[in-house]
Amino acid sequence: MDWWTNGFWGGIQWQLYALTGDIVFRDRGIQVERQLEEALYLFRDIHHDVGFLFLPTAIAHYRILEDEQAYFTGLHAASLLAGRFNPAGDYLVAWNAHQPGWMLVDSMMNLPLLFWASKETKDPRFQLIATKHANTALNYLVREDGTVANAASFDPQTGHFIEHLRGQGYSRHSSWSRGMAWALYGFSLSYRHTKEPRYLAGAKKVADRFSAFLETMGPIPPVDFLAPSEPSIVDTSAGLCAACGLLELSLWVSQNERKKYEAIAIHLLQAIEAQYGNWQLQEDGIIQGGTETYHRPATHEVPLIYSDYFFIEALLRITKQAVHIW
Repeated sequence: MDWWTNGFWGGIQWQLYALTGDIVFRDRGIQVERQLEEALYLFRDIHHDVGFLFLPTAIAHYRILEDEQAYFTGLHAASLLAGRFNPAGDYLVAWNAHQPGWMLVDSMMNLPLLFWASKETKDPRFQLIATKHANTALNYLVREDGTVANAASFDPQTGHFIEHLRGQGYSRHSSWSRGMAWALYGFSLSYRHTKEPRYLAGAKKVADRFSAFLETMGPIPPVDFLAPSEPSIVDTSAGLCAACGLLELSLWVSQNERKKYEAIAIHLLQAIEAQYGNWQLQEDGIIQGGTETYHRPATHEVPLIYSDYFFIEALLRITKQAVHIW
């Protein structure tokens, strides 16, 4: 598994430190942050997922303890993310070893790093970049029916849209479930930071489509909602991320909608824990059944660190004890 996931371990530590006050969790969170700083300052394969690395580590650290080093680490990370912006097309470029015309829906979850930097520095450029990427994702990745394309290709010189890409789903025409969760949560967070109505509408469109799939296919999301029924492959990480997104979305809608989205989130958590929870201390992963990508069988239905992180965050959100790190 790529090291972009390492930030989630730090996020678990900061959530638990805020909950318990136990300095063991604090020290573990700082340890992860220090290890990631080495890659950050050497620019070692830092790409669009820099937010996944430093929102749950440096930014969480700064928000909880107002640590100065964490602040500058977060600001440096945000500057590197902003540097990926292509003004021809208005998107953050995905990865380093691929075409500079590729963008991903995954980056919706990295945008809060830019929103944070803009608020802290009073520099509007960070937020302008974030909103331009969000607008492009809304226009080109979210389909009219609420399904979501994982990736898109643009001409990097002109910004002209070329095509959707398969990404981590079944095909470029399908709807990777965790990509839908990234969009649901990401647009909900973009609304939190901007109060732009189109982001709330986009989050609701994806949330309602995600929920409709669950009603017909069962409470455990498949890795891709539009893939063939066989082989049957689930992705609990998609359900857990979506649960956090639904709980975030519920903060910004009417009372009736809030109850609906909260109920769906709780049902997801209960179903996933009942079938895929693993409380054996000698084994890795609280939640089993996570799938990184459709076309990589070695990653089908395995424990994933971000499954555990979003499970913990969702539980803390329900009890009103979560640290806001996004």
